[in-house]
Amino acid sequence: MTTVTVLGLGPMGHALAAAFAAADHPTTVWNRTPGKENGLAVTTAPTAAEAIAASPLVVVCVRDYTAARSVLDTDALTGRTLVNLTGGSPRQALTMADWAAGHGIDYLDGVIMATTGAIGGPDASFFYSGPADVYRKHRDTLTALGENMQHVGDDPGRAAAFDASLQDMLWTSMSGVIHMLALAKAENIDATDIATHAKALLGFFPDMIDLLADQVSTDRYPGDYGTLASTAATMDHILDTVRARDLDNGVLTAARAHVQRAIDTGHGSDGFGRLATL
Repeated sequence: MTTVTVLGLGPMGHALAAAFAAADHPTTVWNRTPGKENGLAVTTAPTAAEAIAASPLVVVCVRDYTAARSVLDTDALTGRTLVNLTGGSPRQALTMADWAAGHGIDYLDGVIMATTGAIGGPDASFFYSGPADVYRKHRDTLTALGENMQHVGDDPGRAAAFDASLQDMLWTSMSGVIHMLALAKAENIDATDIATHAKALLGFFPDMIDLLADQVSTDRYPGDYGTLASTAATMDHILDTVRARDLDNGVLTAARAHVQRAIDTGHGSDGFGRLATL
């Protein structure tokens, strides 16, 4: 079984180390603050450099990329593989990959799509990007963290780009949920009542995502299922209600302006996917 080092024992780093150890990988850990290794069947190194030297595969999971660079000893890492599960932007991942290459370090950038409790189980998902041969070399070992994992490309920034895109959808949607609840409350609708109908409405979202993805992928935007002109009218009705209740309308106003730009450039009869090109 491959020996693994985990740098950083915050809640997620602790879960990663536990999963490696549970899968019988001899695991060495280091954390800036001692004592975080309690309860783990691991070896604790007194310094980050000694922890790195203990294993051919080094996983770092700390606060951010700056913190990661601060704990990585280049001399100890040379000739080893570094898997960075810290999470950040595509640009940060590319900068880290260039830094690693300059020091003779094989590098994979990774994104964790799971809670700490899911690590090591079937519900944990991971994106990895970087050289395919490096990923293949360590794939079996990384499976200890969760079998639902995918290598998304040789470009080290691809995993972070996948994450940013999906998180963009998540938090934009969550903002919409909060705004829905605020509007419903202003209209004397109980939050639990509107939530029931909201979940029913979301039933068509998977098909809608497929429809829009096909439009963007093929660069064809038929308005068969609704045009941007009709979308604008619907948004205007919603905004009228929102403004009448003196609620924040910044997000929807910005979305309405985006639709108007498309209409003004001659795309009023196109489908909603057209907005991805403007």
